[in-house]
Formats: sequence, structure tokens, C-alpha cells
Amino acid sequence: MKEVVAIKRFKKFLQVEKGLSQNSIYSYTYDLKKFSEFLSNKSKDILDATHEDIQQFLKYEKNDKKNSTRTLARSLAAIRQFYNFVSDNVDTNIKNPTEKIETPHVEKTLPDFLTVNELNKLFNSISEEDSYELRDKTIFELLYSSGLRISEAIDLNSGDVDFDNLFVTVIGKGNKQRMVPIGKEAARLLLKYKKESRPAIIGSRDSEFLFVSKKGSQLNRKSVWRLLKNYVTRTEIKKNITPHTLRHSFATHLIENGADLRSVQELLGHMDISTTQIYTHMAKKQLQKIHKNFHPKG
Repeated sequence: MKEVVAIKRFKKFLQVEKGLSQNSIYSYTYDLKKFSEFLSNKSKDILDATHEDIQQFLKYEKNDKKNSTRTLARSLAAIRQFYNFVSDNVDTNIKNPTEKIETPHVEKTLPDFLTVNELNKLFNSISEEDSYELRDKTIFELLYSSGLRISEAIDLNSGDVDFDNLFVTVIGKGNKQRMVPIGKEAARLLLKYKKESRPAIIGSRDSEFLFVSKKGSQLNRKSVWRLLKNYVTRTEIKKNITPHTLRHSFATHLIENGADLRSVQELLGHMDISTTQIYTHMAKKQLQKIHKNFHPKG
């Protein structure tokens, strides 16, 4: 029972004190749930776990579940945060059993992105005459035009778009608000969607959310992910594309065209500029590829 109460209080702490999004909170609690289930099979409580228990759990996740180093690092981070919270707020006699466990080294991988030509192929494959396709095309254009996270896009309210000044107001990670510019094409699609598509989809129902589903409720992340995959099959694009690929494309194209890192950091809503720096590596890789393919001595 104490375990359940501690996890509930931890969830509330993540939401209220840390200001994390629902998606981040879900990830933390999902990892804790996995660890708790592992312990219950050993007839142990999460509040009584030891350094050895955590080591065994990580070994089990790696060898038996075949999880990646990135997944292991995320699980350990969630467990570490939980015990920090417990020792500070629930039971000061509980020492953090993760203290001497090193975080697995995660190799930074360059995220995939689309070229301008590939983006044109994708957008040209989506009709503006169908209400649902117009909605979807508007979301995808917004993700690329403004570099929004998919969670930020689907959380937009109807009043968050400033058509006069071409800005959208979003709530990002850490519950931080930022204003992001939108391009003329995104503005055109947003206006058309609001006038034509949204009223047709929502009918007589009411919703504060800008992007709505067939049921008139907020469109969810999984639906957008699935829809994008379906549209990609209409093209000859062979890359593994997700809504986040459009955000990556936004940042990569800005860097390639000379945008400074601080500005891109601000637009993306990154807390740490080191997160943004990965796009400079992407741009360099692309330049190397161009040099290799087109220079006589490449």
C-alpha cells in the first residue's frame, strides 16, 4: 500500500512541481511499473529495493527483454528520480539505491529528416478537397513550418493562432510558453482548415482544441503518427518517417541555410543548446554527402 501511495505522490510531483507533460509522466511511471513488477516476482516492495535489485533489473531488461542502451538509461533515470523524491518527501530513512549505479552510455544518433523535394512529394500527395486530408496536411505543414513537437501541435486551442502576426502560442516542455512564427503556407492551410474542414468535422459539437477527430475530441498523437505513415506510402519515400521527422527537417533546413544555433534553440524550445547542436552535425553530414557525390575528386 505504501508503494502505491509513494508512486501516486511521485506522479503528482512530476505534474505539479516539475511541470512535465502527460507523455513524460507516462514514460516515468511506465518504467517504474516495469521495475515494480520485476520486484514483485521476487516478492519485494519497491520501497525496499537494493542496489543489487536495480542492477539485476537492468541486466534482465538488457539480456532477456533485449532493450536498447537508450531504454535502459531512461528506465534508470526514472527509478533514480523516484528514489530522490521518496528520500526527500516520503521517508528520509530510505537511501537512494541508484547512487553508485552508472548511467549506460548512449551513443547519439542523428535523427532522420526529409529533403525539400521529399517534403514536396509528401505534401502534394495530400488532398485539400477532403476535410480530413486538409486537416492532416495542415498539421504536417505546421510541424515543418514551425518545428513544433506533435504534443504541442495537438494541444493547440483555436485561439492560439495569430493570423495577423503569423505566430502560434504553444506550451512546451516544463509547461513553458513560447511564441513560434508560422510560414505563409502554414497560415494559408490553417485558415482554410478553420473555415472549411474543422466545421465539417466537428459539426454541432464543441471543442476548445484546434485539431479535432471524427468524434469531435482532441486528435491524439498515435492517430497523427498512423496517418502520416499512410500518406508516406503514397510516395516513393523509403525513410522511416514520424511526426518528429518534420520537426527534425525544420531544424536541419534552418541550420543548412545559415540560421544561428541560439535562434534555432529558441524556436525548438530546447532547454539546453547541446540538444540543438546535433543539427549542426546533421548539416555537416549532408554537406559531406553532397561533396562526395558531386565533386570530381569527392
